[in-house]
Amino acid sequence: MQLDAGRAGRRVLEGVQPGGAALSAQARFLSLDVLRGLTVALMIVVNTPGSWNHVYAPLLHANWHGFTPTDWVFPTFLFVVGNALAFALPKYAALGHGAVVAKVVKRSALIFLLGFLLYWFPFFGPDGAGGFKPLPLADTRIPGVLQRIGLCFGSAALVLHFFKGRGAAIFAVLALAGHWLVLALWGDYSLAGNAAAKVDLWLLGERHLYHGEGIPFDPEGLLGTLPATVNVIAGYYAGRLLLARGAGWETLAKLMMAGVACVAIALCWSGVLPINKKLWTGSYVLLTVGLDLLVLPLLVYAIELRGMRRGTYFFEVFGKNTLFIYLLSEVLVIVMVKTFVGGSTVYDWLYATLFAPLAAPKLASLLFAAVFMLGCWLVGWWLDRRRIYIKV
Repeated sequence: MQLDAGRAGRRVLEGVQPGGAALSAQARFLSLDVLRGLTVALMIVVNTPGSWNHVYAPLLHANWHGFTPTDWVFPTFLFVVGNALAFALPKYAALGHGAVVAKVVKRSALIFLLGFLLYWFPFFGPDGAGGFKPLPLADTRIPGVLQRIGLCFGSAALVLHFFKGRGAAIFAVLALAGHWLVLALWGDYSLAGNAAAKVDLWLLGERHLYHGEGIPFDPEGLLGTLPATVNVIAGYYAGRLLLARGAGWETLAKLMMAGVACVAIALCWSGVLPINKKLWTGSYVLLTVGLDLLVLPLLVYAIELRGMRRGTYFFEVFGKNTLFIYLLSEVLVIVMVKTFVGGSTVYDWLYATLFAPLAAPKLASLLFAAVFMLGCWLVGWWLDRRRIYIKV
């Protein structure tokens, strides 16, 4: 990772932007920074309730088929990665094919590696004899959130670079249709019988997968990366339209019409292919893309056209050191659940001691998540005040 300080840190950051300052052209579109920052703030809130036993329903993922507001957060992050690609890819193109491939593969691999190291962290555990021993790589989860971001960024960037807009559109259609075909032919849409789990078990093995569903099944598995790449490509198209046409009424109308069309197709498609985040089905892709295409023009209208900028700085902070803040939030949680106070984890102790007495359980759990998110924001604010931006 690199660290930029002073004015240099405010310059264009190339490539995927989950962890850097805004792009130079993007300065005209504060709404994109706000959308990215809003997404990261929500990611932290839904990932850190004070108690998983007391969470408001909209802040939980759907158990299997279905959709909640929380199911919209991750694909929106992929969408804003695509927004950034619309500004970055023209700069890439000037480098030549070899340099573009090297740059994209390097960034994709670094993001993937950070996600893998996050799951391996803290790297050492008790050995049962009062000492410590290295945690075995053989039991470390391989797929994950950052891993999917890295793979989707790399795949989308290469497809868009080599096949351009029309080729990427064809790829998107084939990716969604092909994913549906694999799910339909090699399994069913259940937790126990889906093709995605079979692919991961075959390629990665049971010990490298998530076990939180009760069986070895990874919601960020390899097969779902194919349709998830379409979320990035859709974000690219939206960003390219803004870049080419500006924040005018025609642009906003096109974005919203595309959003309505995607939502309508998704709802119709869901009759035969359920909306399912954990399988990342095509109907889920179109639903989340459609919602993004409805929310983005609302932000553009409010911020770019109406000049409503009060409160936007809060989300800008998250948008300028996004990857670092997200990693910080995850590392802090791991540290808190791996350390103990009076027989309970620091995480549980903080909730029980400071938040549980304040309100009803669900509200107290939400307060814990909100305060934790604000603590991460303060770190981002401190970095921004010193013009420090950490990027991959």
